[in-house]
Amino acid sequence: MKTIDELLAEGVSGKRVFVRADLNVPLDGGTITDDGRIRAVLPTVKALVDAGAKVVVASHLGRPKGAPDPAFSLAPAASRLGELLDGPVAFASDTVGESAEATVAGLADGQVAVLENLRFNAGETSKDDAERGAFADELAALADVYVGDGFGAVHRKHASVYNLPARLPHYAGYLIATEVGVLKKLTEDVQRPYVVALGGAKVSDKLAVIDQLLGKADRLLIGGGMAYTFLKAKGYEIGTSLLQEDQVPAVKEYIERAEKSGVELVLPVDVLVSTEFPDLKAKAPTHPTTVAADAVPADQMGLDIGPQTGTLYASKLADAATVFWNGPMGVFEHPDYAEGTRAVAQALVDSKGFSVVGGGDSAAAVRTLGFDENAFGHISTGGGASLEYLEGKTLPGLAALED
Repeated sequence: MKTIDELLAEGVSGKRVFVRADLNVPLDGGTITDDGRIRAVLPTVKALVDAGAKVVVASHLGRPKGAPDPAFSLAPAASRLGELLDGPVAFASDTVGESAEATVAGLADGQVAVLENLRFNAGETSKDDAERGAFADELAALADVYVGDGFGAVHRKHASVYNLPARLPHYAGYLIATEVGVLKKLTEDVQRPYVVALGGAKVSDKLAVIDQLLGKADRLLIGGGMAYTFLKAKGYEIGTSLLQEDQVPAVKEYIERAEKSGVELVLPVDVLVSTEFPDLKAKAPTHPTTVAADAVPADQMGLDIGPQTGTLYASKLADAATVFWNGPMGVFEHPDYAEGTRAVAQALVDSKGFSVVGGGDSAAAVRTLGFDENAFGHISTGGGASLEYLEGKTLPGLAALED
């Protein structure tokens, strides 16, 4: 795949460059609570601005139903991008209509515009090839060149990710080049010991990647809500903890495969429990108790790995040469249940190996808990994309950038 450096060498002054970014930032009303994804695209945008391109940035945000919805407007992201660039950023109030056409036409060399949420147009996410293609045609009319830099969306077969690159000269931005380089370190030339820590709510979201990792990783550490399906598969009492009963047979099979293949599969030895799920807005103290992982009271639910497990997992990460972490260890948004996730994050910081935080909630947790992002080898901007890459899937957005 061609990179932005090749594009810059060819010259972009005066050209309209469409940058498919991932500005899908979390919002509290109109306030951005984590601008990590906006900052991630800055190197690409700045390079194009400095080279005199007319930069047209486009992205999705949330999951609107193919029609405009003020709750999912990209206006706050456009404003923040302007602050980070320390310069004006024009904002189009539509994707391919009159405002978009006028906004792009009004750009001078070295200026930036942001289009409104791509998913306000049903053609962006349509499963119909013709409908997606028609929307891609309209987007293509706004640009001369395409730069893909929205790694968090490359696993989606969407118009701006998959169809549009075929209609324009296309290049990978700095973020995508970096993300792919990092993922190759986790799949092609892995330094060992290779330890993977997986958390998050649903075990079903991680089964395919666990299937792949059982043949590649040296250790798998399991936490988060998904851990309780593993504990149930071991025959433990898990009370009212999150459980995917239909996944228990598959999990039992993976536990057996891990034993046979020599992969160390590490489960919690203690957990923090409470009778109800905490209020994440009020964050009032809930006074959890710590119990053994095989003895959760029938009327209580596990909400974080316990202190012994945090220490255990840190020890399993200490000698790692390569670490991939995806998914928090507990309900980190509440201070009562953040320590398990903090323990894993701190272990990655302390590790001398190459550490990758696999996007999504893990990246949010690192920032929420106050860790220095530079203390990690890499923080991915795409949790789902990272997992599908590790599963060995072909990612549509990456395939579209190949020549």
